[in-house]
Amino acid sequence: MALLKDYIRDVPDFPQTGIIFRDICPLLQDRRAFKEAVNTLANKHRNQGIDLVVAVEARGFIFGGAIAYELGAGFVPVRKKGKLPAEKYSVTYDLEYGTDTLEIHQDAINPGAKVLIVDDLLATGGTVDSVTALIQQLQGNVVGIAFLIELTALNGREKLNKYPVYSLIKY
Repeated sequence: MALLKDYIRDVPDFPQTGIIFRDICPLLQDRRAFKEAVNTLANKHRNQGIDLVVAVEARGFIFGGAIAYELGAGFVPVRKKGKLPAEKYSVTYDLEYGTDTLEIHQDAINPGAKVLIVDDLLATGGTVDSVTALIQQLQGNVVGIAFLIELTALNGREKLNKYPVYSLIKY
């Protein structure tokens, strides 16, 4: 089988000029590549006693749900502002080109639960750093963070240096 990186399509100047968007759709469309990516990410965290996988809207859900299933763990969605129906905690953070707000249900994580955070891409680290703040607010224990792709030149890993970070594909 080809390298998983071969299934990532580069889309120049999206969402704005000068940015190369790493499109994961070809990887998702190939059943063997998708399965290999999910299994590799799950196997990296299989013996950690993960209680919950927390994933970030929207592409993080694709991998987070599948990894939670593989690990026999629960799944917690972190959504954009206004998408969750029950009582929630919110955090606003800076993006490379703006700001955003993420939310989590107040009853999503029991104190002390072992949590694995999953997202599709690590860029500057701002999104997942904000997710760690939400998990800490709920007294969850982040035992790892997993990404399909890491853009190493943006140094996002530095923002997450308190946690074990694993990325499958690096650019």
